[in-house]
Amino acid sequence: MTTTTLTDRYVHATTRWMTEARRDDIARELRASIDDMVTGRVESGEPEADAERAVLTELGDPSALAAQYGNQPLHLIGPRYFLLWRRLTVLGLLWIPATIGVIAALAELATTDNPTGVIGHGVLVAIQTAVHVVFWSTLAFAVLERVDVDAKLPGWPVDRLPEVPQKQQIGLAEMISGIFFTGFVIAVLVLQQFRSWVEGPGGDDVPVLDPNLWSFWLPLLIAVLVVSMAFEVVKYRVGRFTWPVVAGTALISLGWVVPFVYLAANDMLLSREFVAALDITPSTLDTINLVTVVVGIAVEAGTVIDALVKNRKATRPPVVEV
Repeated sequence: MTTTTLTDRYVHATTRWMTEARRDDIARELRASIDDMVTGRVESGEPEADAERAVLTELGDPSALAAQYGNQPLHLIGPRYFLLWRRLTVLGLLWIPATIGVIAALAELATTDNPTGVIGHGVLVAIQTAVHVVFWSTLAFAVLERVDVDAKLPGWPVDRLPEVPQKQQIGLAEMISGIFFTGFVIAVLVLQQFRSWVEGPGGDDVPVLDPNLWSFWLPLLIAVLVVSMAFEVVKYRVGRFTWPVVAGTALISLGWVVPFVYLAANDMLLSREFVAALDITPSTLDTINLVTVVVGIAVEAGTVIDALVKNRKATRPPVVEV
């Protein structure tokens, strides 16, 4: 019966997944290296068994050694493709999940009258889509890392260098407060349907806004607010009020104020139960709607004007003292 040594087992573990054409040559080379290292230790007075174990321990995991022989990466995505993978993955996460989520929510809206279910379905689909974006982009680059094919990827152009930023106008605190306030408004829009400070004739909570708005208008307003939250992050990354930031601010303001003003001007905003519970007269209701229209326009106009003023400050050339 042939005795199998630790060296035999180590060589086998290193070469077992190699092609037959390379296995014998690498096994012979590796065995010769191990024998030389063991001989050196033995000549220094170390017992042969201890020397063999020490040499194999020093060589390390045979799978790692096999990867070195075969030039195989021991990482999922290495430095060659990592930056491109990160750039494309982040770009995909910025718009693909949100777009698919909104489409799924609108499709669900056509088949159900449950507004909470519609929003939950859209969020769930967006999360699932984000997982798919990360998984498939990572899988594609992991395969690309391991195939010996020239991907002919474009080189890094010097034109990609970012502009030197001017003084930061939009700080972290402003971004966080903007996201928090917008999230609070979304929570109020949703929760007022189920919890209210006004009780109806039967003692149940009366929604402030007309429940019929959930068929279209309230999901639209919530979608605009979600976009506004994402835009707060974009503004922070840009760091100052550029013309694209001003344009985005104006578009989001219009996306919010136009439906809001339309609903108030046409007496479609407040629920009839809420009006009846507070005993609001028609003339008072008209005044409330008028004030709502004026305040809504004034607030959003002020937001756009503030962005224009800050843009002018950001683009104004510095004063050079003589």
